[in-house]
Parts: sequence; C-alpha cells; structure tokens
Amino acid sequence: MAEDQRTVLVRVPATSANLGPGFDTLGLALSVYDELTVIALEEDRLEIEVTGSGAAEIPRDESNLVVRSIEHVYKDVGRQMPGLRIIANNGVPHGRGLGSSGAAVTAGVLAAKGLLEGDVDFTDTDLLRLATELEGHPDNVAPALFGGLTIAWTGERGPQHKKLLVHRGVAPLVLVPESTMSTTLARSLQPPQVSREDAIFNVSRSALLIAALTQSPELLLDATADRLHQDYRAEAMPETHKLVQTLRQAGFAAVVSGAGPSVLVLADGPGTRLDAVELAAATTHTPWEGLMLAVDVRGGTVRTRAEGST
Repeated sequence: MAEDQRTVLVRVPATSANLGPGFDTLGLALSVYDELTVIALEEDRLEIEVTGSGAAEIPRDESNLVVRSIEHVYKDVGRQMPGLRIIANNGVPHGRGLGSSGAAVTAGVLAAKGLLEGDVDFTDTDLLRLATELEGHPDNVAPALFGGLTIAWTGERGPQHKKLLVHRGVAPLVLVPESTMSTTLARSLQPPQVSREDAIFNVSRSALLIAALTQSPELLLDATADRLHQDYRAEAMPETHKLVQTLRQAGFAAVVSGAGPSVLVLADGPGTRLDAVELAAATTHTPWEGLMLAVDVRGGTVRTRAEGST
C-alpha cells in the first residue's frame, strides 16, 4: 500500500428512534456497533468486504449506502472521491428497527470526514445536515453521530439537535426477533392526520419522557405511552405489538424500537431486564434475542490508522 493512502477507522452505534411518543424526534444511541476500515486508493476502483449482520444482502458496488454517503460528502465540498477499499463488520442488526441504515449513512459521512481531514473541516452541524440529506430524518443519525439521548428537529437553519445525558438508572434492553420490517411499509400504515386528543397526549408524554430519561426513571412507564404511530403499525408486526402490550401490562417501559420489529425496554435496573427477557420468552411464538445494552455516550468516531493503533 502506498504511503499516501489514507486509512480511517470508523465506529458507529446502533440507535433506537421514537422511544414511544417522540416520533421522528427522539433517539437513543446504544452500545452495539458497526465498525469499518476505509482506505483511499490511488486507483479508481471499489473494493468492499462485509461481515456480520445483513452481509449477504449488502451490495458491493456503487449502490452501497456507505459508498453513496462518502460520495455525497465529497460532492458537497467539491472534491473528487478517490478509489475506496471498505472493510465492514456490522454489529447493528439489519432491518430490525435499530438504525442500520442511519448507521451506514453516519459511517460514510464520518469516513469522508476522516479522509478529508487537513483539507476540509466539518462542524457538527455540517455532519448532521449531510447525514440527514441522505437518511431523510435526523432522529436516527443524530444519536448515531453524537451519542446519548438526542432531540432532533429541522428549522430555518436546517437539521439541529440537542444531546442529553441519560440517568444512570436507565438500563436498555432490546428484544430482537428473526423477522425484519421495512421502514417504508411501517410509515405507510400511519394515517395522514390524528385527533387533537391524541396529539395532546403525545406532546405531554414526549415532554415527560425527557424528564424520565434524564432525571426520574420511575416515570418511564407513563412517559413511553404513545397514540401516534405504534398501534397503526400493529397489523404489520402482531408479535411485536403483543409483546409490547404484555410487557407494559407487567410494568415494563416497552416500546417499538424505530420502525420495528424489535422491542426496546427502558428498564430501571440491570436485574429487571432478566425478568423482561423471561416474559418475552413466554409471551409469543417468536424467539427473541435479548441484547442487554448500555447507552452509548460517544456516538460515532473516526480515527486514522495511526491514531487507532495500540
């Protein structure tokens, strides 16, 4: 490999969006990761190696989402994208409502940032704008980029975010089924309008959820109630809906993770998560893999190979 070939190491967390009432607004970064090595090549060629979740279905050509994201950044700053060698190990489950597409977009944007270091400087606002242009919504890419609990919105200055630290008493559990769910299909099941009462309900619960996640975890069950999107999607993933209802009736703050079909439980301690896993095993015909995770507080990272060496 030539000495002037730049190599960057990228690590991006999974995310869970919506968190119940915070539709298209709230997101949480979780401690399972996609890890990529991206090498700039002197020759105009593309090499992609993928292992881990979704590896069999991920394209190895210019349609690859990481490649498209890198190219988007290069075009935005008026630079010519080099040839690339990408080695990806995907830890984020694909098509399960844990932000796999947002993670791929974030990985590409951060890889481009690393490859362009010393030539182009990027602010956090730049990174969020570029990622949102590709993903369509900032609720997954904001926590993937910045970690923690994020509130994301789009205003006159484009996509914006606010990062908050989650109370140490919150212990996330994700229950992952074997089945997948299309985000496009999930969105298509929602009505274009909701009642004033349901809108007020969700506004109150979203506000309460910020307090519950940052200060008062004992309020999480009430704070994660939703009338805006989850019930409308139930017919497309009945096992997920049944599990969420059963867990909530038992006192667990359970919600659909993103577009589903995974279920996120915001438990009030590590031990409680074991009870939720046992209940899931006894509730539906679907086997659920229980991922006992932490809140990722760093978000996506990018380093040169030299910086990444130990």
